[in-house]
Amino acid sequence: GGWLLLQNCHLGLEFLDELMVTITTKESMSEDFRTWITTETHPEFPINLLQSSIKFTNEPPQGVKAGLKRTYSAVTQDLLGVSKMPQWKPLLYAVAFLHTTLQERRKFGPLGWNIPYEFNQADFAASVQFVQNHLNDVGIRQGVDWSCVRYMLAEVQYGGRVTDDLDKALLNTYARVWFGEHMFSEKFCFYKGYVIPKGNTVEDYLQYIEQLPVIDTPEVFGLHPNADITYQTNLANETFTTIVSIQPKDSSTRGGETREAVVQRLADEMLEKLPPDYNPHEVKAQLQKMGAFQPINIFLRQEVDRMQLVISRVRTTLTDLKLAIDGTIIMSEELQDALDNIYDARIPKLWFRISWESATLGFWFTELLERNQQFSSWLQDGRPNQFWMTGFFNPQGFLTAMRQETTRMNLAKGWELDSVVLYSEVTKMMKEDVIGPPPADIGGVYIHGLFLEGAGWDRRNSKLVESPPKVLFTSLPVVHVYA
Repeated sequence: GGWLLLQNCHLGLEFLDELMVTITTKESMSEDFRTWITTETHPEFPINLLQSSIKFTNEPPQGVKAGLKRTYSAVTQDLLGVSKMPQWKPLLYAVAFLHTTLQERRKFGPLGWNIPYEFNQADFAASVQFVQNHLNDVGIRQGVDWSCVRYMLAEVQYGGRVTDDLDKALLNTYARVWFGEHMFSEKFCFYKGYVIPKGNTVEDYLQYIEQLPVIDTPEVFGLHPNADITYQTNLANETFTTIVSIQPKDSSTRGGETREAVVQRLADEMLEKLPPDYNPHEVKAQLQKMGAFQPINIFLRQEVDRMQLVISRVRTTLTDLKLAIDGTIIMSEELQDALDNIYDARIPKLWFRISWESATLGFWFTELLERNQQFSSWLQDGRPNQFWMTGFFNPQGFLTAMRQETTRMNLAKGWELDSVVLYSEVTKMMKEDVIGPPPADIGGVYIHGLFLEGAGWDRRNSKLVESPPKVLFTSLPVVHVYA
C-alpha cells in the first residue's frame, strides 16, 4: 500500500518495460499503491506506459511577477527575520529577482542563453543560505564583501552550471550591475518600474509583487524588444507544428482530393523541375580546365558532390513515393514520413538530414534550384564575379579556400597561412551592380546574401545603426572579403 518513486527513468528505459509487465500481470494489488515516475521527455519512452499513466509536468512560471510570487510564497516570516543586518531583506529580494531573470531568459532560446541551463529552486536556496551565512560572518561594522558575494553568485551558485564563456560573462554582468552598495540607494532599480520594495512581512513583499506587470518587456532582462517577436514567432510555429502533427491522417478528406492524390501531384511537379544529375566526367573535365588543384575549385568539387547527393536522394524518394501510393511497392516508415511532411508543406526527414534549414518545403525546393544554379553556371561559365555565400553547404570552407588562394599568390613575399587573417568590407554595391571581380591587387571575393539580425545598415555612411522597429532582418549590400 506504499508509494514507489522512480527518478530519472529516461536513463533506464529497459527497466520500464519490465515494470509495465510487473504491474499489469500482478494478480492482487493494494488500492493505495501508486508508482511515481520522473523522467525527461525521451523519444524512446515506452508508449504504452505513457498512455496508461496520469501525466504531470512542473514548469517554471512565466514572467517576473509569477516567478517572484512563487518564490515569495515559499518564503516564511522566520526567514525574513533570520538576520538583523539591514542588507538582508533587499539582498533576499535581489537574489529572487536574479533567479527569476535567469529562468525567464531561457524562453528566448539562443538569444537568452547560448546553452539552455536547468536553473532550479535548489540554486536559489543555496544562494540564500550563502548570503545569510555571509552576513552572519561579517557583522554590521565590517559590511558586505561585495566581490565575494558577486563571485559566489555568478561563478559558484549559478555559475557552477554555466559552461559557455559568453554565458558566464552575462552572469557576471548581472552580478556586477545589481549587487553592490548602490543597490540600497533610492534611485536603484533593476529596470524602470522594477525596484527593491521595502517591507517587514512576507505580505508586504507579495503586495508589491502583485502590482508588477503580468507581461514583461524583454528589456527587463537586458534584451532588445525584437527578442519578443522572435519568441512569439517560434511559439506560434511550435504550436502549429504540434497541431498539424496530431491531425488525423485519414486517406480521404471530405470531398476534394485525397492526401495521396495531393502528394502525387506535388511529387510530379517537383520531379519535373528537379535538375538533372551531374555527370562526373563532365565535372572533372570542367574543373581541370579551371585548374583542379586550385583551393577554390577543390571547394567547388566538394559542394557539387554534396549537391548531387541531395538531388539523387530527392529523386529516389519522390519516385518511390509515387510507386508506394500506387501500391506497386510497400509504404515504408521513411516514405510515410515523406508523405505526411510533403502534404503539410514541411521538409521530409530524409532530405533534411543531408541539406539545410528552411521555413517550408516550398522555400527549401526553391533554394535547391538556386543553389544548383550557382554551381552549374560556375562549372559552365567559369568563376563568377560574386558568390551567394549562404547558398553553400560549407561557407567556412569557402573562406578558408580564399585564404589559401591569397597565401599562394603572396608566397614570394613570405606569407604563411597561419598568419593570414580575413577582412570584411561592406561595399555600397547591391548584387545587380557587380560587373567584375574584386581589384587584382587586393584579391578576395565579393559575396552577397548576408542578413543582419536585430540591427540596421546605413548604406550612405557604411555603418551599423539601430534596427527599425518590428524589422527583424536587414539585407546587407555586397561584402568584399579579402585576406
